[in-house]
Amino acid sequence: MDATAHISAFRQWLEVERGYSGHTVDGYLHDVGEFYDFLRAGGREDGPVAAEDVRMFVASLYQTNSSATVGRKLSALRSFFRFLCRRGVLAADPLAGIANPKKGAHMPVFLTVDEVFSLIEEPGPGDRFAARDTAILELIYSTGMRVSELVSRDINDLDFDTGMVRVTGKGKKERIVPFGSAAAEALQHYFPSRASHLAVLAGKGKKVDREALFLNRSGTRLTSRSVERLVRTYALRAGISAEVTPHALRHSFATHLLEMGADLRLVQELLGHVSLSTTQKYTHLNMDHLTRVYDAAHPMAGK
Repeated sequence: MDATAHISAFRQWLEVERGYSGHTVDGYLHDVGEFYDFLRAGGREDGPVAAEDVRMFVASLYQTNSSATVGRKLSALRSFFRFLCRRGVLAADPLAGIANPKKGAHMPVFLTVDEVFSLIEEPGPGDRFAARDTAILELIYSTGMRVSELVSRDINDLDFDTGMVRVTGKGKKERIVPFGSAAAEALQHYFPSRASHLAVLAGKGKKVDREALFLNRSGTRLTSRSVERLVRTYALRAGISAEVTPHALRHSFATHLLEMGADLRLVQELLGHVSLSTTQKYTHLNMDHLTRVYDAAHPMAGK
C-alpha cells in the first residue's frame, strides 16, 4: 500500500473538496502519519490495513493520551479510511465497529463581564503594540470570531458604515457579523499606528502586507499563535485566574449574549456553527448562571 501517495491525495481532498484550513489539514495528516509510524515500528507497513492493526494502534493510544485526544485521532483516521474506501483502495473500513471514546461533559472557559473589561483595558503606554492589541481584544469579544478567522481578516473586510465585518469560517463559509462601537473606536485608534508602522518598514525596504488587518512587528500578517500569546500575557497581568485564550473570549461573547436574552439561533449564526447542537452547550452555562443568580437573590432559595 503506497501510504505516501494516498496521504498526498487525502491532503488534496481535504484542501480542495472539503475546504479545510491549513491548520486543520496539518492536524489530520499528523494523526494519519502517526498511525503509519506505528505500523512501520511493528514492521507491518506493507499490505492493506487490517482491523487488527487499527485495534492495536487504538490500544497504544490509550496508554499515553486522554480520551479526547484518542477521539480526535480516530476521527482523522475515520475520515482517511472512508476516503480510501470511496477511491476503491480499501474494500472495507478497518475502523468499522470501533467506537470513539465517550466524552466527558466539557464546559468551555468563559470570563465574567468585569473580567473581559479588565482584560481589554490592560494594554497600556508601556506596550509597543497597545493600540493593535486593544483592537484585537475588542474585535474578538465584539464578534465572537475564532482566532484563525481574526488573523485572516483584511482591511477591506471591515465596513464601518454598516458596522459589519465579513468573516470566512470553517469550510470557507462566509458570514457577516456586526461589531460594536467600542470595537470600531479601537480599530480607528489602531489604524494611524498601523500606517506609521508600515511606512517605517517600507522606508527600510522591507516587504510588508498592506492588506492584512493585524500586523506583527515585521509588517506581515499576525499569526494565531501570536494572538494566543498576547491574550494570555494580558490576562495574567489583569490577574485573571482562568486559562484565558482567544477562544475563551469567543465563549464569553456567546455566553454574555445568551445571558442578556439573545436567541440561540442568532448566536449560532454569529458564531458560524453549522449545527445548533454545537451552540447549545452555552445554554448549560446560561442555566448555571441563572441558578447562581436565583440562589443569591431569592429569599427562599436557601431553605
